[in-house]
Amino acid sequence: MQRRAVVMGLTAAAAVPAVGFASGARAAQAAQATRAGSGTSSAPSAAAGRSSLVFDPGAYTESTITIKDPDGVAHEVVYRFHKVASYVAKPVDAAYQSLNVSVPVWIDGAAVDATDAPILLANAIGGYMPSSVANNTGIVASGMGGGTSRQALALAAGYVVVEPGARGRTLIDATGTYYGTAPAAIVDLKAAVRYLKSNKGRVPGNVHRIVSSGVSAGGALSSLLGASGDSPLYDPYLKAIGAADASDAIFAVGAWCPITDLEHSDAAYEWCWGDNPLGSGAQVDPAISRDLKVAYGDYLASLGLRAKGFGRLTARNLDEYLLKTHIEPSATRYLAALSDTDRAAYLSANTFITWSGGRAAFSWADFLTHAGARKKNAPSFDGFDLATPENNLFGTGTTKARHFTLYSLRHENGDSARLDADVPAKLDLMNPMHHLVEDLNRNRSKHWWIRLGTKDSDTSLSVAGNLSARLTTLGDDVDTAYYWDAGHGADQDPGAFIKWIAEVSG
Repeated sequence: MQRRAVVMGLTAAAAVPAVGFASGARAAQAAQATRAGSGTSSAPSAAAGRSSLVFDPGAYTESTITIKDPDGVAHEVVYRFHKVASYVAKPVDAAYQSLNVSVPVWIDGAAVDATDAPILLANAIGGYMPSSVANNTGIVASGMGGGTSRQALALAAGYVVVEPGARGRTLIDATGTYYGTAPAAIVDLKAAVRYLKSNKGRVPGNVHRIVSSGVSAGGALSSLLGASGDSPLYDPYLKAIGAADASDAIFAVGAWCPITDLEHSDAAYEWCWGDNPLGSGAQVDPAISRDLKVAYGDYLASLGLRAKGFGRLTARNLDEYLLKTHIEPSATRYLAALSDTDRAAYLSANTFITWSGGRAAFSWADFLTHAGARKKNAPSFDGFDLATPENNLFGTGTTKARHFTLYSLRHENGDSARLDADVPAKLDLMNPMHHLVEDLNRNRSKHWWIRLGTKDSDTSLSVAGNLSARLTTLGDDVDTAYYWDAGHGADQDPGAFIKWIAEVSG
């Protein structure tokens, strides 16, 4: 097995190689003798109070794992695995409101001191479903698509990895009450951050360098966590579950194909994919698609987004902005990486692409035809039949699902229908754009990594584009890229993300 000495990303004198894995070893004291881990315990009682929120650095199990970096080089990592029974004093369900902390101590035989290492807060939330880590016994090396997991790559780079669980929309108790609907998931992630920060000096790693990561709904929640840091809107919810009295602002965000801006997602979807057929070849209802497209134009105007070279972004130039800023560069990167023979074959099979001067060019209409079938019917998120995951997300009490847009509500219940009184506030709690546009949050993350595939029709390609444009205008450090011909959940540059964490963390 090949071995390389690896050092934490925060070693000031160490150079960071291309894949983000450092090249030297940082001196550290001899490792302590292995102690028994705390294991999964029952939820702390209310009487336990704040004492249940004190992290015990001596309660861990020690394990050894072999992790392949993006170059295929195997690293032997010895790490400590800490289980935290609950990150809140009054958990609703400790099976979900718990977290695990993994800390590297030896990498390829070299001792590692992770005291000041960045912390990767990696959620595993999908579909706004509940996510539990209570039964996990260590880091899982394999990730989506058979590659190395993001958590394992971070561990092998010398970072501390925290895996939080969170409540989700399908949780229901014996009385028929749904207790994981909005805003439970984001409240739980905020509580996890507060737990880490309240344990500064006890939890290994630099709590001022927390980097969140997530995919799909997890990517949306990662974005929301970064956008809404320390927003007082969440305080009543955090107080109710006994969250630690600390900041919930994070340093940086990694978001892959974020399914966010839900109240405008039906309109965004029709603007982007409205003319594309379903997988069956059928077209969606043209009247519904047209109504929603018009609504999206109004929404874009309200955002006041701007982009260099395009001025104010509207429904008339948003396609050109996405094409020139993200999608053509994506095709260019893909084609440039091919051999001459493979590139010629690809261009021969995709004659809509003009390849000149080492750059790809094509029209928006041709790109949509190339992307192919849309995944969802219209409306895509606030379904008329209340059957979508998002309808369930905005359920409440014993009501499993509710409408959260006036368009779908009035389609079913008439023009005088009104959204339930609590829905508008919950939409704000679940949408990062609220904290970036309507109520600009100065405590947001300032570093953003945004990724999605060009054939990802789980949501509109404009959702991530709008997020990126707004953050760029605000002056944040934004690294956005679309993966050519990739679908939902793609991650084609995991090593670059690990390197990026080191770079932005200093």
